[in-house]
Amino acid sequence: MRARQSPTRLLPKLWLLSDERNDRVLAEALRRLPRGSGFVFRHYHLPPGERVARWFALLRVARARGHLAILADSALTAREWGADGIYGAPRALCPTRRLVTLATAHSLREIAGATLARADAVLLSPAFPTRSHPGDRALGPIRFRLLARHAAIPVIALGGLNRSTAHRLRWHRWAAIDGLS
Repeated sequence: MRARQSPTRLLPKLWLLSDERNDRVLAEALRRLPRGSGFVFRHYHLPPGERVARWFALLRVARARGHLAILADSALTAREWGADGIYGAPRALCPTRRLVTLATAHSLREIAGATLARADAVLLSPAFPTRSHPGDRALGPIRFRLLARHAAIPVIALGGLNRSTAHRLRWHRWAAIDGLS
């Protein structure tokens, strides 16, 4: 199946997700990423005022490196904050032509939901065991590729990814929290 292209440009192959664990090293991690990578700002742990200040500080770094900057929030907030797109569960997405929409999925049913929600791409996880969700059953390389190949939209691998596990997974688009920080 031919995957849709994002409304703003081709989707990056490499993505960095923010988290409370990697906050102190995010600016440097964004500088180390190859130009034109993707950045997903979540930072659910911060109070609203601190969250917006942290977003704008990291957005400056992301823009300087030509990264696509995605916000885990509403489409309205993403537009107000100058984000390139939004991230979240398919039911929470509000796709627009001006914003890239990234959904999350853990199963074939959730991939289908992301497709129905008209997401531009889906982050499928966990590919490998991860610190974010200790004890959760990982998909593993074979199951991950089987699910991903049934998707009608681009799939980005997430969960326990770093350069070594990404190589084992043999998937061209991947994201990490710890693995790129």
